Amino acid sequence: MLSALYYVFLVLLCTVFMILSAVALVVCYPFDRGRRTVHELSRILVRIFFFIPLRWRQRVEGRELIDRRKQYVIVINHNTVIDIPTLYYIPLNFRWVSKREVFRVPFFGQYLVLHGDICIDRGRAAEALEQMVRKGKMWIGRGASIAIFPEGTRSKDGEIHRFKAGAFTLAREAGVDILPVVLDGTRTLIKKNLLFNWGNRITIRVLPPIPAERVAATDPHELMTEVHDTMCAALADIRKQR
Repeated sequence: MLSALYYVFLVLLCTVFMILSAVALVVCYPFDRGRRTVHELSRILVRIFFFIPLRWRQRVEGRELIDRRKQYVIVINHNTVIDIPTLYYIPLNFRWVSKREVFRVPFFGQYLVLHGDICIDRGRAAEALEQMVRKGKMWIGRGASIAIFPEGTRSKDGEIHRFKAGAFTLAREAGVDILPVVLDGTRTLIKKNLLFNWGNRITIRVLPPIPAERVAATDPHELMTEVHDTMCAALADIRKQR
């Protein structure tokens, strides 16, 4: 019953913030091409979502490693839809790269459009990479970072699986740092029966950025392997500290 009530509250809350975001986009667009105002509204929405259940805890580690004046390609492990709101604890303006199917989901898809997230067709790999690089560079030029799940899909067992090279190619083409972020605890927030776990704990660990100079000088596949292994080690360390 409590979970059902919270779902109803979230629908109402998201509806209000969608209207606010649409208004902010229209009003602020002439002087806010990076959609920072829309992004900040999403951050407020996320804070409300996580704040109301009193026993939910979110811990951010490594926040000091982030330079808010810079743009990054953010690479993050993917377990569940909860990963998406969780990343808004990172103090950066960013756009998501999402598969086309997500944009077709009622309500949620409209939010992605308002936010300016990048839509790709995973069934056409070459075109998807070209579009991600082109639109990613456009948003980076407007002062936003790009957030990508390098695994390309959700992990079914909670482990970090093989990466795809798209994020690393974009970072190289755009000349920006790569910012690895590891999440733990997102897959346990909603149970298999869709009820909320009211005692959930989430850890967001920011790892040291890979400088743009090193990204440019290193083969993308070599760098991809290195970042993958570093993120796996960080996830294992987080779990030891539970």
